[in-house]
Order: sequence, then C-alpha cells, then structure tokens
Amino acid sequence: MDELVIGGQPILPGESRTVRLEVARTYDFNEVYIPVRVIRGKEDGPRLFVSAAIHGDEINGVATIKKLLHHPAIKKGFKGTLIAAPIVNVFGFNHQSRYLPDRRDLNRNFPGNPNGSLASRMASIFINEVVKKSTHGIDLHTGAMHRYNLPQVRACLDDLETKRLAKQFGVPVIVNSDLRDGSLREAARKLGIPMLLFEGGQALRFDDEVIRVAVRGILATMTLIGMISKQYAIKKKIPSTIAKTSFWVRAPHSGIVDKPIRLGATVKEGDLLGVVSDPFGDNKVRVKAPADGVVIGRNNLPLVNRGNALFHIATFDNVARVEENLSLFDDFYDPPESSN
Repeated sequence: MDELVIGGQPILPGESRTVRLEVARTYDFNEVYIPVRVIRGKEDGPRLFVSAAIHGDEINGVATIKKLLHHPAIKKGFKGTLIAAPIVNVFGFNHQSRYLPDRRDLNRNFPGNPNGSLASRMASIFINEVVKKSTHGIDLHTGAMHRYNLPQVRACLDDLETKRLAKQFGVPVIVNSDLRDGSLREAARKLGIPMLLFEGGQALRFDDEVIRVAVRGILATMTLIGMISKQYAIKKKIPSTIAKTSFWVRAPHSGIVDKPIRLGATVKEGDLLGVVSDPFGDNKVRVKAPADGVVIGRNNLPLVNRGNALFHIATFDNVARVEENLSLFDDFYDPPESSN
C-alpha cells in the first residue's frame, strides 16, 4: 500500500489517527488547528475525504461526520482510507460565523496560496494535506443564515464519475451546478478528483433527519466505490432526478411574509408561494411561481426587504416524476413546516 502522510504524520494500513493541521495562531499566540481523523483500512482502496463547516456556521455536517465515524460500517473496517474533516473553517465555527475573521469566504479562496491571506493559507493547507491525498470527495453544507435547504446534491454532471456518485447518493433532487471561482469543487475538479456537494438543513442548527440522509448518502457512495461491504448498502434506494435549472424567487416588496409554501412542494406556474404584507395585514402582495418546479430552498425569516431571496425553485423535464421520488423520500425525511 502507498505511504500516506498527513500533517507530517504517517498513517499505516489498519491505523486510525487524529491529525491536527496548524493553520494560524490567535492573538494570544495559541495555535489554531483543523482537526482531521484519518482511518486506513487494512486493504488498499479509494481515499475519500468528507468535509464540513467550510462555512463556519453550517454545523449540520459536523454532526453528520460524528455519526458516520461511529457507524458499524466504519468501526468494522473497510478498504481504502477515510479522511474526515468535520471543522475546516475553525475560526468561523468557534465564532458561529460563516466567514473568517477578515470576512473572507473560505469557499471562494481555493486552491489557496501559502503566502496569501488567512483564507488563502487555510485553503492551501486543506488542498495539500487532504484533497490532493484523496481520490474522491464529499463536502457537506446547509442553507445560509435563515435559509433551509431540502436535502440535495450539487455536482458537475459532465464528469461521468461525478454523475455516477451523485445518482448513488440517494436524494430526490440533483442540481447540475456550475463551478464557482475559488470554490473547493472547482479546485477538486482541476485536480481530477470527483466530488459531491451535499446541501441540507439550515445554519447553526442540527437536523436529525438531514443528518440521517447525509450519512446514508456517504455510506452509499462508499459502497459504490468499493470501500465498504454491500451489506451496508441502502436497501431502498431513492431515485434521483436531475434539475434542468434552479433559481430564487425574490420578494417583490418589503414587508412580512405570511403562509410560505412548504419546502419540497411541487408547484405549477402561477401557484401562490406566499404573501407579503404590512404589519397590519394590509397592502398584500402575492408571490407566485414563475415556472413549474419543486421548492428546494426557502427563506425562513418572515421579515423581508424588496429583492430578498424567498424561494429556491428547481425545474425539471418531468415534475411528476420528481413528485413520486419525493413521496418515497418522505418515508424517512419529513420536510420542516414554516414557523411563520
């Protein structure tokens, strides 16, 4: 088996080790580390990295990795190597913030520069110590502050291996998402590493059902690439449908949103998504769907300014098929109702 060294520490076949990647120091000169758990199987195989909290307030993935590491499929051994990085943006995580202290978005600074900004240096360390030593990757995200995302996979589907992984993950909606400059997905693509981005839940909250979906998806991916036994394969696979496009419907007026549509709902063009009104319930403005599709994201904050993103809608060639997939998905996932 090939030698594997991360953070200057060799990890031998059959060994599990926690490695701390030093990224900076605080004002009082205490070290700040990215914690990484590396688990090598006794047999050679793929090397999968699973990362979370690249946006520091998107903590659902942290709980997902905790649960994954204690799953029997991991405890009883597997082929290859699992590299788990539950908290990449340690500064943002400790301050409950999406960003780094200089307000930079870590996910716009890959592949990084060892002599650049704090964000660029952290990105460089993660790329060189984790991503370049992997054959596949899964990055876990949630909606931004006050936004809730239906569990979904975003990926570049022009790559056949990435498309194969996305379909295996087991969520009803796959978004063929363009690469963003400076994103981890873009950096992984340039390195030839197939990578999925999982979205589900909301910032600064744990969601047990989303966590369960994510763990199932990671295990399904590990099964597909030959890391774990098929005995851990998902017995009831959820069919996935690839979205043609996705877009945000924005508030046509400032005010208070009433009766927002349910996350995961299928809509037809012209259907009512919600009503914006003044504090007296007057001056109502109806927000309607501009096209047929499925609500895959929603702003849960009822107070909006004109132009705020309200509902994320994905469109499909066959919405009825997606509706069938969602009905199967509801067996183990119950989309949250609005608190408005």
